[in-house]
Order: sequence, then C-alpha cells, then structure tokens
Amino acid sequence: MDATSSARWADTLAVFDLETTGIDVDTCRIVTAHVGVIGVDGEVLERREWLVDPGVEIPTAASLIHGVTTERARLEGVPAVGAVAEIIAALADAASRGLPIVAYNAAYDLTLLEREAERYGHAPLPGPGPVIDPLVIDKAVDRYRRGKRTLTAAAEHYGVALPNAHDAGADAVAAGRVAQAIVRAFPELAAIAVGDLHARQVEWCREQAESYQAYRRANGEPGFTTSGAWPVRRAAATATATATAPASTAVLDVALPEPASAEMLF
Repeated sequence: MDATSSARWADTLAVFDLETTGIDVDTCRIVTAHVGVIGVDGEVLERREWLVDPGVEIPTAASLIHGVTTERARLEGVPAVGAVAEIIAALADAASRGLPIVAYNAAYDLTLLEREAERYGHAPLPGPGPVIDPLVIDKAVDRYRRGKRTLTAAAEHYGVALPNAHDAGADAVAAGRVAQAIVRAFPELAAIAVGDLHARQVEWCREQAESYQAYRRANGEPGFTTSGAWPVRRAAATATATATAPASTAVLDVALPEPASAEMLF
C-alpha cells in the first residue's frame, strides 16, 4: 500500500476544542468553542467559534487560563442552550463529510459536550467517530519520551506554532497540525485506515490509564482510580446499561471519575 495515499485521512481534518469553567466533565460548562477544518499543510479552510454564556459563574482560576470572565460571558456570550446545539451540528456536519475530528485529550472535550447536550435536552453527537486524539497517539508511538504531554509541550516537540495557548481556536488548529506532524514523524501511522486508528486509540487509552493508575497506586495512593474510556466517558448508569456491549465497540463505556491530570487539559 502506498503510504502517501493511505495517509489522506490526515490531509483534511476537522478540529475541535472547548474552553470551560473547570475540569469536572459532569459539572463544568462550555465558555468558548471552536470547530474548524484544516488542509494538508495545516492551513485553515473553515472556522466557526462561539463565546458562550454558561449560565453559571466562571471561576477565577478558569478565567486566568482562557481569559474569559463571567462578566464578559454574560455581556457578549450567546445562551448555552443554542450554542451547544450549534456545536454538535457543526461537528456532525464535518463527520458527515467524512472528516476525522481531531481533539487533544478528546475524552474531556467530547464527554463535556455530551453532558451539556444532556443538560439542555439535545441529542448527543452521533458516534462520535472517527476521532483523532494526538495526546493518545503521541503517548502510544513515543511512549518513553520524558516531559509533559500537554498540547503546548506536544506542539513544541513537533515544531507546531501555538502563539495563543488556551484560546479555543488556536488550540484546535494546533491540535490538528500536531496530528499531521505525528503522521509525518511516524509514517507507520499512514498505513492505518482512520477507522482502524480510532479503534486502536480505544485500546491505547485504556492501556495508558491502567499504567497511570498502577503508577499512582505504587507511589503512595493505593485507592487511586481512573479510566481509559475513550472518546466519550459515559455516566455510570449508561455504563451499566451497556456492560454487555462487544469488547471491540468504538466507544469504551465505563464509569469514570475525574480526568487523570489537569495537565492533560491545560
């Protein structure tokens, strides 16, 4: 198989990022969002952005990261109920065109989006898939590299500019470009069909979470638990209902506590 032609899934990518009120996917709300499309050279082909009034106070700690205060969101933001529906529709449109959806630490953004859909009575994003998560892939193909695995660190490692970190648009585009850079650095990924790569990420994320949990338990936290559910972390009730699903299902449904590390988000 010709590696160049088989890598065409990376030529045009949908890119997605949320900035939110915190790290708890069950309680936090969307503040800003970006859904866009980038081309083979990482150029921006399409972009759509939202500034959202989440309907709750934005904690100072979150505002210090993404720059949006409660006052600004209330003054300039659109109501969350409509914004959530529009974000889901934009992602569904990209998927309907056959575009993989890139999100860095996808399980956070896609899970939080699903919780917001539930909160406002919207149908969730179908699937979702195929999803490309540069965090999961990078940790799988370059497992022993030292240092942080934040988007900022990954962008620096792969030579991708990220001039305005924690802006939803800048982060989404950088994530897509990092995904493309990983494919260039690890050409064996080019031989994997995007649907198969999605399935592999399900397994890789599970293995990474198990390894991280074992590390934490071996280093003074015997009760520490996390999960490798990817790309969406289902609520406990849903996980119970789907416990008999085939092991190869594209979404691994298990109950999940907090993200393993805030560094993965910021």
